[in-house]
Amino acid sequence: MNYNLCDIKTIESLLKKHGFTFSKALGQNFLIDEKVCPKMAELLCANSKTGVLEIGAGIGVLTKELCKRAGKVCAVELDRRLYPVLSETLGDYDNFELVEGDIMKLDLKALLEEKFSSCNSVKVCANLPYYITSPVIMLLLESRLPISEIEVMVQKEAADRLCAEIGTREAGAVSVAVNYFGKAEKLFEVGRESFMPSPKVDSAVIKITLYSEPRYSVDDEKRFFTFIRAAFAQRRKTLVNSLSSSLGIPKGKITEALKNEGLSASVRAENITMEEFVRLYGLLY
Repeated sequence: MNYNLCDIKTIESLLKKHGFTFSKALGQNFLIDEKVCPKMAELLCANSKTGVLEIGAGIGVLTKELCKRAGKVCAVELDRRLYPVLSETLGDYDNFELVEGDIMKLDLKALLEEKFSSCNSVKVCANLPYYITSPVIMLLLESRLPISEIEVMVQKEAADRLCAEIGTREAGAVSVAVNYFGKAEKLFEVGRESFMPSPKVDSAVIKITLYSEPRYSVDDEKRFFTFIRAAFAQRRKTLVNSLSSSLGIPKGKITEALKNEGLSASVRAENITMEEFVRLYGLLY
């Protein structure tokens, strides 16, 4: 059935029919803007051979636009109450498949291999609640999945942080992690009125283009990211104090490493570039 999923009365009727109510615990704010979803899909889907893994389908507004352009769309949805809704709103698309479960607990490599074998490339698309933005993005990056792009809708503040240039005040640990695996850019902003129910903040769509080959080399990525989180753990402190208190590294050793890089002992994490972080890690470990 061809529902107008951007019409509030249609959505309310559909949700009432299936006894659905919004869950604050899941951070549910469904994207209903008739201009935003086609734009996201158009920017993501290069051709009909593109495979898309969507995280959180909601009622299928964005999913529907992805299905019009992609070769195959698999949507991972945690909320079981939405399964009958999606069956109704996306029943006409034979290139759509619903994957039931929690994105944080699935074997994503096996899932991609099974579902997208006929696709030339696989990309990820999502409208992420604030509370799970960083965990999901880090999972996708650290898992080294065979994907080329990640396009996500996040809160504007999170978008600014994820796309921040390393070595600036806006950057944080997650900015460094994203920069390690790929290049992030903000595509466009989306007002709070584009959602149902309307959140208290505005959002933005960002794209992370993953490097086909590693750009930086560290001996232990898990330990490197522990080092990065420690560096930003106490932003008001100097890097020397933050690393020493969080990781137990002697202050003298950190100061010496900074000196080798031509950096002051009073420097903070927000003033360190990506290349300097990689070299400092190598000196300290």
